[in-house]
Amino acid sequence: MKVVAINGSPHKNGNTAHSLQVVGDKLRSNGIDFEVINIGHKAIHGCIACGQCRVKQNETCGIKNDALNEYIPTIRQADGIILASPVYYSGIAGTMKSFLDRLFYVSGSNGNFFRHKVGAALVAVRRTGGSHTLDGLNHYLTYSEMLLATANYWNVIHGRAEGEAKFDSEGNHTLEVLGENMAWMLKMREATKETLPAPNPIQKVMTNFIREDLKYSILP
Repeated sequence: MKVVAINGSPHKNGNTAHSLQVVGDKLRSNGIDFEVINIGHKAIHGCIACGQCRVKQNETCGIKNDALNEYIPTIRQADGIILASPVYYSGIAGTMKSFLDRLFYVSGSNGNFFRHKVGAALVAVRRTGGSHTLDGLNHYLTYSEMLLATANYWNVIHGRAEGEAKFDSEGNHTLEVLGENMAWMLKMREATKETLPAPNPIQKVMTNFIREDLKYSILP
């Protein structure tokens, strides 16, 4: 089994990377392979709503001039996914947001290859905005019918300068718990995949708040 983590920080060895290492060490100690993909320092374009991933059905994004498509096969083949971001203006870092918007839209347009994988999210923050950013990352996981691994507190670690997160005792403990719980969920999923088949996917019903049958006018 293998877990792939997506690091949205531009600092390859920063506090977000430390957070992933804490979880990764627990996964490896449970016999699970662990790989980190660093995308925060790259130029990643936002989704332009071209719809080519849905039209072509080839598990690739229509934007071909950045790194997203080269990572999709590795991410698709993983048993577990971790999303990790620093906090920028109380939210997900911009490059990470662009990467995830396109990645998860490609998945949803091609049969949802994230469905029933084990997922987790974690956040590194200086002071505040951690819970809001964690919630935003979790939206990708829950929308995709992933199995959400949790800990005994919110997966947020604190630190500003590189290395400061090592001194957040509770944050590190929380991420160790997350790693153990994620490993257990992965093993449980693997052990039951033959004896407890997953439910069949159900065609999604999509609506909006505009109804063509309702026409209003300010005139009598």
